[in-house]
Amino acid sequence: QVQLVESGGGLVQAGDSLRLSCAASGRTFSRYSVAWFRQAPGNDRIFVGVISASGDGTSYADSVKGRFTITRDNAKNTAYLQMNNLKPEDTDVYYCAADITYGGVWERDYQYWGQGTQVTVSA
Repeated sequence: QVQLVESGGGLVQAGDSLRLSCAASGRTFSRYSVAWFRQAPGNDRIFVGVISASGDGTSYADSVKGRFTITRDNAKNTAYLQMNNLKPEDTDVYYCAADITYGGVWERDYQYWGQGTQVTVSA
């Protein structure tokens, strides 16, 4: 089992930055890729980006390329989502997820999930 806990969400203005954290406990964190998803009420979870287990590979959705960056610190069992130049359309609940495989962009590709953190961007 891997337990994930997100933090760092909040209310910000358009153009601001925010960093989300995903703290892991349980099995060896460094064996798992970590992805971030976003979800609006009533909608499916949408892929934001993913980082490989070692941290040397990343992939992002087109909508966030150049604005969002995923990093990880395996010594701290934590992954991060740095969000810059936030826009009102980035408002959603953000989830981190982990899986032993790398590269999945669908919710079904990930075995472990956090509880989510709300990000609200005002115009």
